Amino acid sequence: MSNNNIESILLTEIKAELKDIAKKVINNDRITVEEGIILYEKGELGFLGTLANIVRERKHGHNTYFNRNFHIEPTNICIYNCKFCSYVRKIGDVDAWEYSLEQIIDIAKKYKEQAVTEVHIVGGVHPKRDLHYYGNMIQEIKKVLPDIHVKAFTAVELDFMIKKAKMSIKDGLIKLKEYGLDSIPGGGAEIFNPEIRKQVCDEKSSTEMWLNIHKTAHQVGIPSNATILYGHIESYADRIDHMNKLRDLQDETNGFNTYIPLKFRKANNNLSYIGEVSTIEDLKNYAVSRIFLDNFDHIKAYWPMIGKETAQIALSFGVDDIDGTIDDTTKIYSMAGVEDKTPTMTSQELVNLIKEVNRIPIERDTLYNVVNDFS
Repeated sequence: MSNNNIESILLTEIKAELKDIAKKVINNDRITVEEGIILYEKGELGFLGTLANIVRERKHGHNTYFNRNFHIEPTNICIYNCKFCSYVRKIGDVDAWEYSLEQIIDIAKKYKEQAVTEVHIVGGVHPKRDLHYYGNMIQEIKKVLPDIHVKAFTAVELDFMIKKAKMSIKDGLIKLKEYGLDSIPGGGAEIFNPEIRKQVCDEKSSTEMWLNIHKTAHQVGIPSNATILYGHIESYADRIDHMNKLRDLQDETNGFNTYIPLKFRKANNNLSYIGEVSTIEDLKNYAVSRIFLDNFDHIKAYWPMIGKETAQIALSFGVDDIDGTIDDTTKIYSMAGVEDKTPTMTSQELVNLIKEVNRIPIERDTLYNVVNDFS
């Protein structure tokens, strides 16, 4: 069915308020905060998916991106006690870890002869490690893998390590860039509403600090990603408020590469009693994100978090990126109860996964430059 036919159906078989929103999206006009909430509350899944797919194909056609990456998680020791976190441990806990620099270099050496393009480094906020410790880590990794793109440290980690080094946020980010930091991930955003944030992660860096760190990173030439943690005690209005703050910052800096909705998983944390939202809610969230965030080029479904099959389905609900090979190097979601306890896919498996749903696999680097086109 052609886009013209799809658009015709959208504009004849829906309620007036949704029809007005659909017209705006079809005409490539920005929707408002209020309209975003209406989409969540009144948009049926098929309608949202169709509208999100129009946006997705306008931007990328059938192209679907992945990369060859691995993770390093230097420690799960953390000064904070976020209620949703299944990962945090304290010094002396039986299942705590804090890798030495030598152990981290050994991890990097395993990829010396492989065609990986990115290392993703995040972990707990360790009380004894500052900016210079992590800067030295980056330098040592790049001695082993000189062409690797280092995407590292959430804003929450950066806030602590820069303050511990007694530097300003701007000077600290500039120094990390000199050490070899190439971009920063989107973690630590969680949910921006201060009242909800107070209930789920009161101790960690504020919304204002998260936004300021990413804004400053963009200003000094460090691109970043953005995330949301959804499916806990937040409302639809909270999700839209969160995305609106990101959309405003992207209007100002154009420094975000991609937006990654992260699903709350219930195992082994203090919010387990809430349960988890359904796959239908996951798909709705991807679709509304694609429709609302008109100035974000990419929406990513992180397959280790939602599973391979849901990631495939999400490619028809606005998603154009499913992350990378991972190679079983992350424990953040396996400790929170996901089914796949050893997340890894080869590049060929990712290509097959994408082709199975009639999309075109594109291997990218971190900044979405094309490495291999599998069309």
